[in-house]
Amino acid sequence: MSEHRRKPPQPQGGGRAAARRGQSGSSPGRRAAPRGASGSPADSYGSDPHGPGPRSGSRGAGGEERPYEGRAAARRAAQRGSGGRRGRPGGPNGPGRGRAAPPAKNRFVDYPRAGKDGWQRWMPSWRLVTGLFIGFMGSLVAVAGIGYAMVGVPDVAQTATAQNNVYLWSDGSQMVSTGGETNRQIINLSQIPEAMQWAVISQENKTFYSDSGVDPKGIARAFFNMATGGQTQGGSTITQQYVKNARLDDQSQTISRKFKEIFISIKVGTTVDKKEILAGYLNSAYYGRGAYGLQAAARAYFNKEAIDLNPGECAFLAATLKGATYYDPAGQTSIDPVQATAEKNTKRALTQMQDTLDKMVEGKHLDLTEREKYTTLPAWKNPRSNTQLSGQIGYLVDLANSYLVTHSDETGITADKLRLGGYTIKTTFNKKKVTKLEAAVKKVQKANINPKLRPKTDTHVQFGGASVDPKTGAIVAIYGGEDATRHFTNNADATGAQVGSTFKPFVLAAAMRDGVRDPHGDPSQPQDERTQVSPKSRYSGQNKLKIKEYDGTVWRNEKGGEWLQRNDGNDSVGDPPDYMIDLREAMRESVNSAFVQLGMDVGLDKVKQAALDAGLKENSLAGTSFPSFSIGISDPSAIRMAGAYATFAKSGEQNDPFSVLEVNSKDGQVYTHENKPKQAFTPAVADNVTDILKTVVEKGTGTNARLPGREVAGKTGTTDGNKSAWFVGYTPQLSTAIGMFRMDDDEKNKSRKFEKMYGTGGQDKIHGSSFPSEIWHDYMMEALQGMPAEKFPTPEPIGEIVNAAPSPTPSPSATESEEASPTPSPTPSEIEPSPTPTPSRSRCGFFGCNDTGGDTSDGGTDGGNSPSPSPTDSGIDNNGNGNGNGGGNRGNGNGGNNIFGGTTN
Repeated sequence: MSEHRRKPPQPQGGGRAAARRGQSGSSPGRRAAPRGASGSPADSYGSDPHGPGPRSGSRGAGGEERPYEGRAAARRAAQRGSGGRRGRPGGPNGPGRGRAAPPAKNRFVDYPRAGKDGWQRWMPSWRLVTGLFIGFMGSLVAVAGIGYAMVGVPDVAQTATAQNNVYLWSDGSQMVSTGGETNRQIINLSQIPEAMQWAVISQENKTFYSDSGVDPKGIARAFFNMATGGQTQGGSTITQQYVKNARLDDQSQTISRKFKEIFISIKVGTTVDKKEILAGYLNSAYYGRGAYGLQAAARAYFNKEAIDLNPGECAFLAATLKGATYYDPAGQTSIDPVQATAEKNTKRALTQMQDTLDKMVEGKHLDLTEREKYTTLPAWKNPRSNTQLSGQIGYLVDLANSYLVTHSDETGITADKLRLGGYTIKTTFNKKKVTKLEAAVKKVQKANINPKLRPKTDTHVQFGGASVDPKTGAIVAIYGGEDATRHFTNNADATGAQVGSTFKPFVLAAAMRDGVRDPHGDPSQPQDERTQVSPKSRYSGQNKLKIKEYDGTVWRNEKGGEWLQRNDGNDSVGDPPDYMIDLREAMRESVNSAFVQLGMDVGLDKVKQAALDAGLKENSLAGTSFPSFSIGISDPSAIRMAGAYATFAKSGEQNDPFSVLEVNSKDGQVYTHENKPKQAFTPAVADNVTDILKTVVEKGTGTNARLPGREVAGKTGTTDGNKSAWFVGYTPQLSTAIGMFRMDDDEKNKSRKFEKMYGTGGQDKIHGSSFPSEIWHDYMMEALQGMPAEKFPTPEPIGEIVNAAPSPTPSPSATESEEASPTPSPTPSEIEPSPTPTPSRSRCGFFGCNDTGGDTSDGGTDGGNSPSPSPTDSGIDNNGNGNGNGGGNRGNGNGGNNIFGGTTN
């Protein structure tokens, strides 16, 4: 470009630009940085003529130096200076020429808080807290108002409606449809005794006539329990309980249901007269025995009109409102066989009744003189009146109901849901087998039991039985008693009758599985060294055997007394002088002494565990403090005994007995049973037990149970004092237990106890080999018709021979097991002192010499007087007759006054 066309540079202080800059006052120039990057004076709007080169910035008229980076940098600097707002730094009088930053806008919820730093930024202001609280309370009021408006007052006439449950046989045919009968009649408050009104108010809601109908503390407690998974509970006031009863169609334990119930209770409490609420509650409450409302309850328990109830009866019925399952003195063992027994329920009901009467006196609703008339439970009636449940049907229905409720964690069916009904319940019961079992019992009863002919021995004779499928555990048949509408304890399920020698197979199984303890070990230390027992092992069958610990020391009770075990009939089994027999023979002849000593060698804890593993329940087993535990002082039910023997029949595989196959409702399938077998014993153990029990039926005490063409294994049992007798046996397809005992059928009798059966049925003594085995035989003959004859597995050899027979060649030194003299002359150290020792009364056998008679210096040795009620009638008196408890009481008379262990056979 030619030089004459180049625009001359403007003087620094003149021209339009200078004028504009002058007008801007203290504001810096419009440009914030030189245009170029060359550093020449021409590239800058302002340069220092005295400087050596380009400057890092330029100054405005005010003399301030502008940043080198330009406008963008200026804007960023302005934003930093104004708290993040867009604009240039400074205000109207500040540097720069941009507008001032706008103030921050107010937020509706100032959180996190603006203008605060650190923790204060997250701390809500009092205005925010107050606002939120007012909003929350307003919402609650709105919700409560809507809820209150939406709910209605329940109609008592619509309460307590229930549907029938339909029970089916195992083949799907209908057994009975029952459970939904509306046993209720509404009555006016004028027909309800004042004593009943005050009994309920005094016990459940003292402030009924003054409260608002709800209990805030009870509501909070209920919500807390539901939230934490604890036990749910009903309403705390009578009003809340009435509302709960009126809503039987919705018994779910949910938060929404509880809220709705609260709203209804509030509305009822504010709109309905208190007397009407009280009448509604008493007319809708459930008192047990299928009775809804006071009138039905008065009929069910006392067979009278409600208006005629006295204060004692009113206080009793008020007690049943706490839960009839546990307050009906007849017992509810079909639902809870452990806690709902007649004895426990009677005690609870009486305690609650007395407490209610005391509170009525305290509240001046009952005169003290009148109160003192009611110190015992009123006389109540038989609980069952539904004729559809007569015969065995009632027991079967109870058993099915019990299974569903006690397994509610699996079935999902509670007692309340079951009571509402609507279920179709398919049971495991085989109609043909139930009929055949009942017929077999009645045949023996009719032919042998005659109370008119033998009133002292043939009254109160009862039978119970159960039959279980070993492959699954299904209960196919039971015999619960003569008639469920007259005798309401299910004899198949729970009686308390001891099982005697039918317990011995569990001792044998424990010996084969766990072994006997090393006799050379330290008695104070756990025994790890054990020897599995072979069926050929030998034990003494001597009567009045002195029982020893596994290490050879004589067993003594807490009083220091020795245990001398008796055999049935006081007979020794085996050849003298040691009477050693193998376990097969000991089982075949049901020798007590051999199995009591075997149990001590194995350890009673191991014996108990074997019984539990086979399928018995813990609560049916006696304590293991006494040697007689091994010979059946426990009282399992017939169902459990049949199930436990089924474990042996199934080669050690255990299935819990069950009574329900499936449950359906209108909404579909509710529950289906699933087998959960466990291997309790190895096949070798179980099959060897079976093989030995076959010998009992073929050649021993159980020959009455032989079935032509079929293999049968079983065991007889007779308890000491002859108070019960059993036969439990099985084939590969069916396991059945039959029990017999005498007990007053009137369960209101507080002194109910088992009675001796000497002379019953015209027999000197009832054994398991008599009537029980006859019933078993007749039933099994019919029940197995059409089923192929199956054989038991051949057992594998197991264990070592304990106490093996000595060599036939006598050794140079005489030992106890080698004595051959029929009239030994024991040394003083071998026998206890006796004034007149004779060879016939003293025996020196494999376990040492045992005193079998004669006075001792203190009047005889103690065979183990048990403080427990379980080991009963296991001693003999000073005339040789059984009369002791837990091994007998100390003798002091003539004829051999030592005390001996109990006899079972």
